[in-house]
Amino acid sequence: MPKVIGFNDLHEVVDALSAALDAKSHYTYGHSERVAEFSLLIAKEMSLSEEEQKKIHIGAHLHDIGKIGIPDAVLNKTGKLTAVEFAQIQQHPVIGDEIISKIKIFHEVKDIVRFHHERFDGKGYPDGLRGEEIPLKARIVAVADSLDAMTSFRPYRVAYKFEAAFAEIDRCRGRQFDPAVVDVLIRMQSKGSIYASVS
Repeated sequence: MPKVIGFNDLHEVVDALSAALDAKSHYTYGHSERVAEFSLLIAKEMSLSEEEQKKIHIGAHLHDIGKIGIPDAVLNKTGKLTAVEFAQIQQHPVIGDEIISKIKIFHEVKDIVRFHHERFDGKGYPDGLRGEEIPLKARIVAVADSLDAMTSFRPYRVAYKFEAAFAEIDRCRGRQFDPAVVDVLIRMQSKGSIYASVS
């Protein structure tokens, strides 16, 4: 009888999908891996169950998978995006949700893929959720995603120092980010444990 693939057996599939995205977007190479590690560290610090930690780790790996459906000229543009181009970029959570929805075993992480750009104040996208309407897993990945984006080089700006990135995330608590998740991140900063994934 053939083996049934379970949620714990997905790493090869996740790695393949992440590699496909890395190949498409050269200047964000490794971003999904780092976001997954940051997200896992935050989830552990919050004492979430091992099962929830696994879901967050896998969902964070896949959070940007919808960018596969964004034109290369937009995704790899080095200058400022036009309003039309930014609207295209904003479709990547929806595209990612559509991709993940076709793989039944990934349904447990599709809320991360769709909602990681929602904002705590309701001004995010694609659905304008606010506060605890946004699943906790997505709120965690939103913080991890921003931390890595700010501390990574982009052609249009230099990378933030980690201290500056922490300060910016703290400044945006209650607006862009869940204050409870920010509190955890700042606590990890004070202990030095958030650096474990980049040391």
